[in-house]
Amino acid sequence: MTDARYPEYIQALLMPESYPHPVDSVELVQTHISFVLLAGDFVYKFKKPVDFGFLDFSTLEKRKQCCEQELALNRRLSPEIYLGLVRVTKKDGAVKFDGGDDPVIEYGVKMRRMPEERMMVRVIERGELTPAHIQSLVDVLVPFYEQAERNKEIDSFGTAEAVSVNVLENFEQTESFIDGGTLSQEQFDVISSYARSVLEQKDLFQVRIDAGRIRDCHGDLYSANICLADKVYIYDCIEFNRRFRYCDVASDVAFLAMDLDFHGLEELSALFIDRFCEQSGDEGLRKMLNFYTCYRAYVRGKIGLFTASDPAVDPDVKEKNLKAAADYFFLARYYAEKGRAYA
Repeated sequence: MTDARYPEYIQALLMPESYPHPVDSVELVQTHISFVLLAGDFVYKFKKPVDFGFLDFSTLEKRKQCCEQELALNRRLSPEIYLGLVRVTKKDGAVKFDGGDDPVIEYGVKMRRMPEERMMVRVIERGELTPAHIQSLVDVLVPFYEQAERNKEIDSFGTAEAVSVNVLENFEQTESFIDGGTLSQEQFDVISSYARSVLEQKDLFQVRIDAGRIRDCHGDLYSANICLADKVYIYDCIEFNRRFRYCDVASDVAFLAMDLDFHGLEELSALFIDRFCEQSGDEGLRKMLNFYTCYRAYVRGKIGLFTASDPAVDPDVKEKNLKAAADYFFLARYYAEKGRAYA
């Protein structure tokens, strides 16, 4: 039975017999940019043929290049997870993995499947996240940023002008979604006004550049991309646009701090920042934290809107994303009000 909401190759790969290894059932998870198939001991991630301006997966070749980039970048933190590039081929109506010389219709990334119960999101849901977990995360992240690439080009992405491109783009892309419900005009005005007021303080951003804090970061550091298993695994970094990955370490760290706040774990969020600043020697991070937590919360709200507006997502997924988006915009407004109070 086919489902017209999905591309032909996804329909084929939803069948367990399509895989070259044992698979009892296949689970499909969607984001606004990806199809993710959980199949047996492995995960297969495919990019949707979308073009949002800030990312462009519109051609097969572009998707292949981004898959290759995804493998290279994510192996910095979790080489054990990222196994390789996969080819989906089709010949005489038959869709399969790596059909030799058959025409390639899609590329994807093959990953080792991590234990679901140890995903950080699940650990948080069970109320089991501890200070020891926070310390383990800091122990991984501090040396990662110390070793992350830095050069003049990367530094240029830390200027107020460069950061404003990312921040103001969010407002442009969400203005049409203002509805009084998920995102209200009042929220939009308060958040955008606060963000612009910080961006006008160019010296704040220059200080971070001079301190060497602009690095080739992760770009998407929050609980959905972390597994707390036999050790800390951090995966799914931003590969599709370097301006989201070349950023202030404060922006990366703020994402996880915001995520902890979002889940009602304000004490662990504060502990994370305290431990990170202490071990990295980066006390200057605190001056930028509120700005970047606001930015990150708004980004998550935007992504929720984008996912909910995708006609391929199920109604329950749409409802869930709209609810989450509303919560993220509420949090972003909180940060904006906090920032204005201490300005």
